[in-house]
Amino acid sequence: MSLDQHRREVDRIDREILRLLGERLEVARAIGEAKLKSGAPVYAPQREEQVLSALVEAAPNIPASGVRSVFREVISLSIGAQMAKPVAYLGPEGSFTQQAQLRAFGSSVPSLPLRSISDIFAAVESGEASYGVVPVENSTEGVVSHSLDLLAESELKVVAQVTLAVEQCLVGFGPLDAVTRVLSKDIALAQCRGWLSRHTPNAALVETDSTAAAVEQVAREPQGTAAVASATAAESRGVPILARGIQDRRDNATRFFVIGLTANATGAKEEVTSVVLTLKHEPGALQAALSSFSDRGINLIRIESRPSRRRAWEYLFFIDFPGHWDSSAVQEAVVALKGRCEIVKWLGSYPQSAG
Repeated sequence: MSLDQHRREVDRIDREILRLLGERLEVARAIGEAKLKSGAPVYAPQREEQVLSALVEAAPNIPASGVRSVFREVISLSIGAQMAKPVAYLGPEGSFTQQAQLRAFGSSVPSLPLRSISDIFAAVESGEASYGVVPVENSTEGVVSHSLDLLAESELKVVAQVTLAVEQCLVGFGPLDAVTRVLSKDIALAQCRGWLSRHTPNAALVETDSTAAAVEQVAREPQGTAAVASATAAESRGVPILARGIQDRRDNATRFFVIGLTANATGAKEEVTSVVLTLKHEPGALQAALSSFSDRGINLIRIESRPSRRRAWEYLFFIDFPGHWDSSAVQEAVVALKGRCEIVKWLGSYPQSAG
């Protein structure tokens, strides 16, 4: 075949893909109507993970990341047409949380940038937003404490998680030796503490609401200021990148939760459950609580403690472990936990995949 013939064949295949895409969207609309009648949520992360995993397995000669990216957008077209309210994220545009929101929902789902994590919880609780995306943990600096505190207090449920590789950049109008202030989200500054101490040792570190908000401030006040942020946030605002990859660890990553009003029913092949609990004030309380899992062969993925903010020296323990809340093994562990703890609260069950 000649080059022109190959191109015509590609055009034919593209038109066939579009025809099938239109057919798929019609079926998706019917599914959306059925969900509306039954009161089921539009966003079904367990079902989406089933679909994406099956498609990856069905296309062994295509990179898995490519299959997921393409069909993430195909699914986004479907749920974007059904979702009446936007998905809230920690803005402004260009933040890492927006990147996580796009990873979870795709570009066809409407979004709502908000100034603070508290605003995201409030928007979902009030119905202003269908879902919210919040950062919960960084591989270098640990938990985002404000997100955990709000999860413990709120009735919202975790319905999905996203893990995002994070490359931090120093952005500003330079030169580097003229920088007197470095602006960013507190956890972003902490991720780059070593690099900043070596390259901008005399600059004041100033906390902002988000990394993207720091870039906006640099754009307004370019003299002597720089920001720690993503390349996307800098490029979208025309702010030069002074240095890339300034995070202290190459494997720097942040985990985000998608939060909503309704908990997931079981459905994904591999699921994770998150709970928060408070212990009784007696010897061996933590050991007894943890044995509720070990006695049933349940491995803990993560355990984190935070002050309860109810009484001095009382702590909340956030625990992640495999399995859905409604599974028999987990329910057996929960029954044992409730006999050993003052409070056991289910935060949500969600697909283990990063989405």
